[in-house]
Amino acid sequence: MKTMMLNEATAVHQWYLVDATDKILGRLASALAKRLRGKHKACFTPHVDTGDFIVVVNADKIRLTGAKSDKKVYRHHTGYPGGLKEETFMSLQGRAPIRILELAVKGMLPKNVLGRKMFLKLKIYQGADHPHQAQCPKPINIVEDSK
Repeated sequence: MKTMMLNEATAVHQWYLVDATDKILGRLASALAKRLRGKHKACFTPHVDTGDFIVVVNADKIRLTGAKSDKKVYRHHTGYPGGLKEETFMSLQGRAPIRILELAVKGMLPKNVLGRKMFLKLKIYQGADHPHQAQCPKPINIVEDSK
């Protein structure tokens, strides 16, 4: 029996639709990163992009557990002296709710050219409508256990 090693020509990519309403951020992001990478498939090949396209709707209705919605802080540096910028989860959710899920998923993907290519297959939208109806995405339910 031989080990199956896919290449770019033999990889099959599907389209999936995920509703992020009342989903916990970290659990949803890890499930999305797993599907973007292709680790849910039996033919997973680490050096080939075998993952699927994912369309996420209602990204503005994502939630955090505990008191993290008040205490979680997003930081970035502008590159200038004293240029550390901080923003809380609540203010970022009000200003750019898509960015929250993007940052969470991007941090769980590989930090190389292949990871950046995988990240481009993630399409996130704030409301319930999206422009990918022509691809006929299959709705999937990311089930999470809330403890």
